[in-house]
Amino acid sequence: SQTRSQKTEWRYNSLVMDTFNRRGFLKAGAAGMGGAAALLQAAAAQTPASHGALRHILPMNRNWLFGGRAVPGCSAPDFDDAKFQRVTIPHSNKIFPWHSFDEKDFQFVSIYRRHFKLAPQPGRRVFVDFAGVMTAATVTINGHKLGEYRGGYTPFSFELTPHLKPDAPNVLAVEVDSTERPDIPPFGENIDYLTFGGVYREVALRTVPPVFIENLFAKPVDSLGDGRRVEVKCLLNGQATPAHTLKVELRDGARVLSSVEGPVSGQPLTLSNLGAIDLWDLDHPKLYTVAARLYQAGAPIDEYSTRIGFREARFTPQGFMLNGKHIKLRGLNRHQTFPYVGGAMPARVQRRDALILKRELKINLVRTSHYPQSTHFLDACDEAGLLVFEEIPGWQHIGDKAWQDLAVRNVDQMIRRDWNHPSIVLWGVRINESQDNHDFYTRTNAMAHELDTSRQTGGVRYLYDTELLEDVMTMNDFGFPLRPPNHPLYLNTEFNGHMFPTKRSDNVDRVMEHALRHARVHNQLASADGYAGGIGWCAFDYNTHANFGSGDKICYHGVSDIFRIPKPAGQFYRSQCDPADEIVLEPCFNWSQGDQSEGGGIHHAAIVSNCDHLKIHVKGELKAEVEPDRQHYGHLPHPPFLIDLAGEHLEDWGDLRIDGYIKGAKVISKTLPGNDYDRQLHVEPDDTALVGDGIDATRVVLRVTNEYGGARPFSTGAVTLRLEGPGEIVGENPFSLAGGVGAVWVRSKEAAGVIRLHARHQYLGEKTVEIRVTPAEAEQV
Repeated sequence: SQTRSQKTEWRYNSLVMDTFNRRGFLKAGAAGMGGAAALLQAAAAQTPASHGALRHILPMNRNWLFGGRAVPGCSAPDFDDAKFQRVTIPHSNKIFPWHSFDEKDFQFVSIYRRHFKLAPQPGRRVFVDFAGVMTAATVTINGHKLGEYRGGYTPFSFELTPHLKPDAPNVLAVEVDSTERPDIPPFGENIDYLTFGGVYREVALRTVPPVFIENLFAKPVDSLGDGRRVEVKCLLNGQATPAHTLKVELRDGARVLSSVEGPVSGQPLTLSNLGAIDLWDLDHPKLYTVAARLYQAGAPIDEYSTRIGFREARFTPQGFMLNGKHIKLRGLNRHQTFPYVGGAMPARVQRRDALILKRELKINLVRTSHYPQSTHFLDACDEAGLLVFEEIPGWQHIGDKAWQDLAVRNVDQMIRRDWNHPSIVLWGVRINESQDNHDFYTRTNAMAHELDTSRQTGGVRYLYDTELLEDVMTMNDFGFPLRPPNHPLYLNTEFNGHMFPTKRSDNVDRVMEHALRHARVHNQLASADGYAGGIGWCAFDYNTHANFGSGDKICYHGVSDIFRIPKPAGQFYRSQCDPADEIVLEPCFNWSQGDQSEGGGIHHAAIVSNCDHLKIHVKGELKAEVEPDRQHYGHLPHPPFLIDLAGEHLEDWGDLRIDGYIKGAKVISKTLPGNDYDRQLHVEPDDTALVGDGIDATRVVLRVTNEYGGARPFSTGAVTLRLEGPGEIVGENPFSLAGGVGAVWVRSKEAAGVIRLHARHQYLGEKTVEIRVTPAEAEQV
């Protein structure tokens, strides 16, 4: 049974022309309609924005009121919210320590309210767009219940038009159910991660004409051939007439490369005669803009734009091919959660993860395990040249028919939201590590292929002999040696992980073995074209349930820790880059951990580097020269170096210096002290400028090093923080170091000025960093 407002929503959204894929649209359900994809482009800048003067995307992320646990009547417009907390979006319903907390504490129903006025919008429709609410949201406007949206990872919209009071106070209320409801994927049984809770992605109002462009799919065709073109499908919402026409342009900045006009006919409009086009690839991720304008009787009434890239990406029996070139995929899985607030981090922080993966860990593929992730992250992948395997929410469990219907809807909404991202090369349409279900996975694959014929599908499984309905066999294989490919298109999607969890402060043998296990797997993956490559489990340590991980609510499976600081395993990934990109030389050990009672040193010491020759000095004296271990790691671009740094090489203990050479020339040197001490406190912000909107944030890394700047993995002293200026600390204060390093985030307040963060270590003194905060534009709502 539908409420009146739900019926109104359905009526408006069912009036869709043939240009809209009606089957997929109607399956989405009334609450999922309204074009939340439009919000995501505007929200990236977190400032008032639009697709042009014809439509208005009005960010509405400030001045929310959070009341904690919902109580009866809390969505009523006259409910007393005077004691509610004023918050900005993204928002987590609970702030946590970075580990060792009660996972039940975020699992409750909360209430968010937003009072606003909106100037009269004659002849226009108004939608509220939510980019993501964890996990179910019941939305009410001025006492009119619009409905419940179930699902924490996909966007949704409601039309407000019939219920708005023009130029008068309105009350938007959202009751957020953050419990692990068994009727909503991924829940139903245990899952190995935490979802946290709250309105954790952006919100906006969108005003549009009665007929508007709901979405736009711009599909490059024949990118490598003479028939290169873009087929543009404009999906309209509303009662279109023969008086409505469309114009579509391909732009390179302000320059128009091609344009086409046509009626609203249901057929794609084709942009051709493009001239010289740069391909999107890993090193030169060139992006273009496709802009569509809707006319009525010759007058423009709406506009929608998106970014695309020209590339050809296919999994073949010879491996993965990008623009006709064979690329061995070297990737990592990413959970989108962060310490303290879960997923509730703004655009700058989400984007930073893509840069860490591409520029610091040097991978070429990321899997969004196990759900669609922030569009800010995907935008940064587009810009950085980082390939993406995106999948629907789920973890092993398949629910009943209604649950499966939601999962099919997730396929629909994931693809509609993200189909223009050139970084995405594979759709994941199977519940991670689930059993076979022929009817269910026939539906998910059919949905993906119906919506997007340009990409292949995959479905991650751990059972070797399973029914393959997807295009690519995507397999989790945690053993070693790996099993041989059992399908011509084969991608390893997880390895290592829970088989060898490793903390930064574990003993030297374990942290080295952790790095070498990743090296061994990638060496085997590189040994045969039958493996398209592999995606290690995982990029970053992450919070999880009590019955997983290490008992402190963390899975220490990452090649980097939960603060995104690489362990030696992360340095292995970094070492596989071309020296022209960066010269890497990283010992996988702490030198002072050697046993001096037996002469000192480390047996079977591992050093990861993209040099081709190393010279080892102790106390300034050359002790050894070593080549990469091509015998055991010969398929890697840059095999690790293995050397016995004990016994005969170390008659006298002292500083260790490693010099790296390429083609006979010394290119890098690193010194590790033989007698190691905590010598320096480093305070390192990712950014030195923020926007004063109460939302923007940046990571600040706290690190204790030795005299040569090397890690101190057993340094555990507390760092006391003091902040001055228009900002606040997101994190623990004092911060107790673990493995010599950690991080907090600094978030701006709604003011301009200079933030000064003072960090004091009991023995190493105080360091201060400054972050400039520029004024933010006022929200128009």
